[in-house]
Amino acid sequence: MSGAGPRAAAPGGARRIAAALRTAACAALLAASACAILSAPLSAQPASDPEPLRYRDPAEERRFHDLVAELRCVMCQNQSLADSNAQIAHDLRREVLELMRQGKSDAQIKDFLVARYGEFVLYRPRVESTTWLLWFGPALVLLAGGYLVARVIRARAGGTGANDGTATDLGRASRSGEDEQEW
Repeated sequence: MSGAGPRAAAPGGARRIAAALRTAACAALLAASACAILSAPLSAQPASDPEPLRYRDPAEERRFHDLVAELRCVMCQNQSLADSNAQIAHDLRREVLELMRQGKSDAQIKDFLVARYGEFVLYRPRVESTTWLLWFGPALVLLAGGYLVARVIRARAGGTGANDGTATDLGRASRSGEDEQEW
């Protein structure tokens, strides 16, 4: 029986080795796929402007920079159109310059962008019925807080004659024989 044992074990061992190799190959393929997927965003480059903007004169350049500094990038949401490197920001800057060259005023350009992207594109939204809370809300909160502080101060200063622990109240208590302190 000793001769039959190793021969019988060999096919089972080969199966285990083949299964282990398949498992290792699948794990290696999965790890390589994960590395490729995770490293893809790292290799992405910010959008670059293929051709820099050319201005006719310094006044046009100054007006352009002032205008795009007041507009928000619709993709980045936290950067101005001047600061953003998103491809849509490049396109919008080109469009703003084109609108300027067509003779549109800053207000007309802003109206065009608001009609297209909404009020969000403006860093300073207009004072309208839909933005009153945005403009006047902080002042209302400040006034309400001041009112509450004034009421608390008046309530403490005006007191109802109750013993509030002031020096005159302590003097009255000691003269009346109530020297006991509660701790």
